[in-house]
Amino acid sequence: MENTCTPAHRAVDNEDAETLAQLLAKGVDPDEICHDMTLLTHAVDAEGDGALQSGKPLTVHTTAVLLAFGADPQLSGPDGLTPMGLAVSYDHHLAVELLQRHIQRGEATQADEDAGNAGEGQEAADF
Repeated sequence: MENTCTPAHRAVDNEDAETLAQLLAKGVDPDEICHDMTLLTHAVDAEGDGALQSGKPLTVHTTAVLLAFGADPQLSGPDGLTPMGLAVSYDHHLAVELLQRHIQRGEATQADEDAGNAGEGQEAADF
């Protein structure tokens, strides 16, 4: 059966973090979707399923590369599957921890931006 996904999804499927990083550095969208999976959800799936099938320890290399290049840790695919939901189902504790930290960092950044925007509005009202 022919793999019809993009080169980035093939790199994720092969857990090839180096090739994935090169593709992302060249401008590939870290949130692209193929076969109803975002790259990040696909990475969690490949890491979790790979460990189950091989008996080797869980890795988080492709997940970390995608997050470093700005993949949205809360973005679900068209089927509603999220990276966190899949990580929990695989008991992929490394990915769960990494995703939680990125989600918390994003929420803190958004709160800081909201606070800054609120202050700007107040300054404008003072004039």
